[in-house]
Amino acid sequence: MIEPLDAPSALPDKRQVAASFSRAAGSYDAVADLQRRVGDALLRRLPDDLLTQRWVDLGSGTGHFSRLLANRFPAGEGWAMDIAEGMLRHARPLGGAQHFVVGDAECMPLRDASADLIFSNLALQWCGDFQAVLREAGRVLRPGGVLAFSSLCSGTLQELRDSWQAVDGFAHVNRFRSLDEYRQRCGASGLRLEQLEVVPEVLHFAELRALTHELKALGAHNLNPGRPDGLTGRARARALVEAYERLRTPRGLPATYQVVYGVLRRDF
Repeated sequence: MIEPLDAPSALPDKRQVAASFSRAAGSYDAVADLQRRVGDALLRRLPDDLLTQRWVDLGSGTGHFSRLLANRFPAGEGWAMDIAEGMLRHARPLGGAQHFVVGDAECMPLRDASADLIFSNLALQWCGDFQAVLREAGRVLRPGGVLAFSSLCSGTLQELRDSWQAVDGFAHVNRFRSLDEYRQRCGASGLRLEQLEVVPEVLHFAELRALTHELKALGAHNLNPGRPDGLTGRARARALVEAYERLRTPRGLPATYQVVYGVLRRDF
């Protein structure tokens, strides 16, 4: 059964997501090592036979991968699209794409059959209706066109989630879809599923403060509905640190990201 994460209250409000990432535009690249590593892995998963006259970097952020796509497809016309206007303002002077467009993956401001590649690195986990994202990809792609995405699934930041569970019952960690939901949605999309896999990425931090600082700098701190309002409180903060410290390894405090890679193609 598909978990009901597409329910309106289950994922963060997109206006909050846009505002959070807009505020993080200036600090994002300094702490985006995981995002770049995952995006590089996604680039390597692009089909060797892919030719593109127009590509879309969906959830383009600061434009790092727009610039890499421009180098890979020098004859292609590039569109950098993001829901966060602040990210686009940051990216535009750095070039890469010919067009910088505020746009929502669930309702892209692009014509039917107008793109050969939609590349999306660690952005689609913020979309409440993944089925709508796939439907839009099918509409925007030309026959033979490819949707290549990386995203996050359930189990991401499980160490932080478990540590908070030892403190209180609030939703302090962003929730993500299960792999089964990704598989079922992709299978029902009408696009041909060429690749779908999960690769765990484990980061290590010297202290919990370093992890929470990185999440804030990325704009990816807790955006869940139902999160507690106001300050966390010193007592709860100390309890969280104590709970997380029980997970310490010789390399530091672990933080696991369950990264989903998907490649789909429109056949007709």
